[in-house]
Amino acid sequence: MKQYTIILDSSFSDLAVGVALDDKVIKQTIYPAWQKQSELMVPELAAILDDLKISRDDIKDIIVSIGPASYTGVRIALTIAKVIALSTGCSIYPVDSLNALKNRKNPSICVINARSGYSYFGVFHNAETIVPSCIIPNDEVIKYIKEHPQYTLCGETEYLGFSGFKGNIIEEMLSLKPFLKEVKDTFTLAPVYLKRSEL
Repeated sequence: MKQYTIILDSSFSDLAVGVALDDKVIKQTIYPAWQKQSELMVPELAAILDDLKISRDDIKDIIVSIGPASYTGVRIALTIAKVIALSTGCSIYPVDSLNALKNRKNPSICVINARSGYSYFGVFHNAETIVPSCIIPNDEVIKYIKEHPQYTLCGETEYLGFSGFKGNIIEEMLSLKPFLKEVKDTFTLAPVYLKRSEL
């Protein structure tokens, strides 16, 4: 029997839903859906599963982003993942939302707009974390970007006045699976909420 992986992200402005088989994404949908993920994610996932004729018994595991990012946004994908896991008994693998935005080819500065002059910020290279995910003022982020011109800027970058790399978050989340830890207790899995700090 084929066993599929579901991949879900609602941590920033895009809605992202994918299904993988044998470590390869076979169907996905990614598009802007700011403040509409709660309405659209379940129907989009249901449409993909129906199109691929995947039943609940075919679901092996779920990869889901858990932040840092908008607390409300992150909870959408996480809640859906937990409901599926609890109803099917499949595994959940949580992934750092910023890490999933990186460019695997280069050290990457990953950012998401935290509003009110702050950014969710982290720096990654392959499986290495250079700067752990945090929330810092935008001027500190801009300073770091200018001090590291050899790094690739990724994620939501326009609000900082920069253009940046935007990869395929579904494929990146799947590529991280070998480095992720399976959740032992689905009930205790919660979004990552970061308090403001300095770099």
